[in-house]
Amino acid sequence: MRQAKTVSQSPRSRAGEIEAPNPFVARWVPRALAADPPRARSLIVTVWGDALAPHGGGVWLSGLIRLMAPFGMSERLVRTSVFRLVRDGWLKGQTFGRRSRYRLTREGARRFEAAHHRIYAMPAPQWGGDWAIVIAPPDAAPKPTRIELRDELAWEGFGAIAPGVYVKPLHGDSALPKIVAAVGLASRVSIVRASDDPSLGGAALAASVNRVWNIAALTADYRRFLARFGRVIDAFRNNGASAGDPEQCFIVRTLLIHAFRRVLLRDPQLPPALLPLDWPGTAAFALCRDFYRLTHKRAEMHLAAVLSLDAEALPPASAEFYRRFGGLNLR
Repeated sequence: MRQAKTVSQSPRSRAGEIEAPNPFVARWVPRALAADPPRARSLIVTVWGDALAPHGGGVWLSGLIRLMAPFGMSERLVRTSVFRLVRDGWLKGQTFGRRSRYRLTREGARRFEAAHHRIYAMPAPQWGGDWAIVIAPPDAAPKPTRIELRDELAWEGFGAIAPGVYVKPLHGDSALPKIVAAVGLASRVSIVRASDDPSLGGAALAASVNRVWNIAALTADYRRFLARFGRVIDAFRNNGASAGDPEQCFIVRTLLIHAFRRVLLRDPQLPPALLPLDWPGTAAFALCRDFYRLTHKRAEMHLAAVLSLDAEALPPASAEFYRRFGGLNLR
């Protein structure tokens, strides 16, 4: 990646409307990118899911190139990353003369929908003690299909308690029907709802939590996340209701959600009853929620300003966007 730069299309250029960029944030962004350089393809996935999907999920390639420039991504790198996302079934493109427009495929939209719930939904308030158990014996499918099922279940928070046996506390809506249907195993695996019965003896499933999931590693990841973003977000909080420069809001929000998403890929999002009392995942979610609520209007201003240069107004955000993190202020 080349050195990060700013783009002049940010609405901060309108005198009297938006305050100047925060010097601390301006120093923090290039340091953060240098300390932990995001992979281009992965960061584009974050931008697509966090910023573009709520507005219909389509964008001109030229607009995406401008949107990614402040992250140090060259035009060539953006083009290469988009090509790979098309190849992998996330995106589909359409050419209009010398211009190209890309949007999510049906499979890409399904993946984003699953990620949306994990990232932005409020944690389940309580757990009734039931578990979902998926049993996929070796003869259920060829090995590549079983690996795909394992990976999809892991993304949904399931852990392997034994070969071919995956468990997860059952709370909230279940994506299991969509998962097994997507990999073509709806009639080949067994899905069981179960709960512990002390009268039968044996160890409770809850006793297997630290064996099935690496809670210690997740704890360390969340603490690093909080340490990395705490000070820069304080810089925005100190601005109060003004929230800060639109471009900086968009850049920091993108990096925040990108880092949060990377930890969530490994977090089964267990109910509080199965977690340590000082679980840092709760503070990480609160940090994202508070920053999102504080800056989403300014970040959307930057998004609209950059993409409007393609002579096309940004469609309104979906109602689901305003339900993120328990609800965003519409005023």
